Amino acid sequence: MEEALKMRNLLQEFLTEDGIRQPSILGVREHIFTGSVSSLAWFMSNQEHSFVTIGQRLLANPLKVRFHYGHPDVFDRLFHLTRGGVSKASRSINLSEDIFAGFNSTLRGGNVTHHEYVQVGKGRDVGLNQISKFEAKVANGNGEQTLSRDIYRLGHRFDFFRMLSCYFTTVGFYFSTLLTVFTVYVFLYGRLYLALSGLEEGLATQRKFSHNHALQVALASQSLVQLGFLMALPMMMEIGLEKGFGKALSEFIMMNLQLASVFFTFSLGTKTHYYGRMLLHGGAQYRSTGRGFVVFHAKFAENYRLYSRSHFVKGIELMTLLIVYQLFGQTSHSTIAYIFVTSSMWFLVLTWLFAPFLFNPSGFEWAKILDDWSDWNKWISNRGGIGVSPEKSWESWWEIEQEHLKHTGTLGIIFEIILSLRFFIYQYGLVYQLTITNNNKSIVVYLISWLVILVMLVILKIISVGRRRFGANFQLFFRLIKFMIFVSFFAILVVLIVLLHMTIKDILVCFLAFLPTGWGILLIAQACRPLFRVTGLWGSVRALARAYEVIMGMLLFTPITVLSWFPFVSEFQTRMLFNQAFSRGLQISRILGGQKKERAASTKD
Repeated sequence: MEEALKMRNLLQEFLTEDGIRQPSILGVREHIFTGSVSSLAWFMSNQEHSFVTIGQRLLANPLKVRFHYGHPDVFDRLFHLTRGGVSKASRSINLSEDIFAGFNSTLRGGNVTHHEYVQVGKGRDVGLNQISKFEAKVANGNGEQTLSRDIYRLGHRFDFFRMLSCYFTTVGFYFSTLLTVFTVYVFLYGRLYLALSGLEEGLATQRKFSHNHALQVALASQSLVQLGFLMALPMMMEIGLEKGFGKALSEFIMMNLQLASVFFTFSLGTKTHYYGRMLLHGGAQYRSTGRGFVVFHAKFAENYRLYSRSHFVKGIELMTLLIVYQLFGQTSHSTIAYIFVTSSMWFLVLTWLFAPFLFNPSGFEWAKILDDWSDWNKWISNRGGIGVSPEKSWESWWEIEQEHLKHTGTLGIIFEIILSLRFFIYQYGLVYQLTITNNNKSIVVYLISWLVILVMLVILKIISVGRRRFGANFQLFFRLIKFMIFVSFFAILVVLIVLLHMTIKDILVCFLAFLPTGWGILLIAQACRPLFRVTGLWGSVRALARAYEVIMGMLLFTPITVLSWFPFVSEFQTRMLFNQAFSRGLQISRILGGQKKERAASTKD
């Protein structure tokens, strides 16, 4: 009511000149009122609060690059109707339709201002899945903005300082985020190349490189900065201006005790994945979040569907690289140096793999874990088809996950194949580290490793065909085939250990070398989908993909199951990550859930 009384003053701003012309859009600040629901809602509301106050004040004056961001701004209707209207035609390119209204207004001689004396209440997303869907939509929208004519025209018509301001406050932020994660990949693959090629050992033995403590200290200091602390700097400044810097410091400490750095690092992966995929293949789409008060447990299969490609696959790849670097890197001989070099990357890996379960209400309750396991098994084994939703079947979800590859161009396919070749180069470096090769550097060793992979793929194909043809009517014969394959594999392993002196480390290295190679083959097969359909190998590709999904699901589910054995873990999670009001909501939802189950059981009896 009190804000409505200020509307007359706000509308009067249209008649005053701000700079050299009158405003065409009047921006106002927001009040995020959902911050008290959970710790995630608190992080999100603080982040949004800093953007809609100190951020937009700075964008409007002195940078003069404030646009429209879907906030409760007031438009000069006559100005925009006579200059092509507010809305845009394409639902793909103009996915973030709100900011294009600001682009249009600026390009056509408009002026966007910001006013602090009016605020409008707004609710933000309060659950991790909702927040991730929202950030995915915004990242997709920024990818489309990067390719749009509007940004191109603004870049050409702005002066140098407004051009840089526009870049770093729109698409530049997402491009810098993409470069940050890309740098992690380049750093790890570069260190792995140095370790596997022997260059790192050669450099370590030279006198001029033997005492590089300054480099180790620099790596340690930059790793602290990467823990998501910089994302909290604007919100600290705004809380300091409004409530005092003592209050800002205490809130910053409380946020990090409630794992704010985990949340911001996880968001880094969401932005990177969807922005990068948008640039390569296009296909932006709207993602509804609902923005409800989420106090329910998300099933494991739901989390897997949402974060499999954006976080889990990348996290497992980085974890594999870190393990191989620990096995063969010279830095790994010095524990302190290894921690300095890789601590921030291990933090990134653990965050991307387990943050969805850490921030999931009742994520470590044994009863919920059992329900999640049965739901996961049902989802992964169900067949897809016409009319089967992705929530019901893995096959349907897998087909939808490749939609972007169906509509991409030739350049996108080529980039996808080139990026997948990194797994083959990684395998090339790793097979020569096996003890059974006896330091043989011949290309024959690499060709034999491909022969082993080919044999494994043929065995997988035999099992897949056998299950389809003999699984129903000739179960005994099919089990006999599987038993013979197992015995043959075990016999070959015994021969390798006894005759060729294969070690346990060699077996581990073989798994670390061949599993990523199979994933690379799978990615190339998905990119060349029409070719594999014509040759009749698409069923084998699907079977291989299902096997990898089962392996990834087991890797993620096992630690969660072990932690759920201890009741204090669930209590700690609830008390640590959610405030008292949210904890009470969880208790009430458990009670109601129990009553519903009791009623259902009584009706069945």
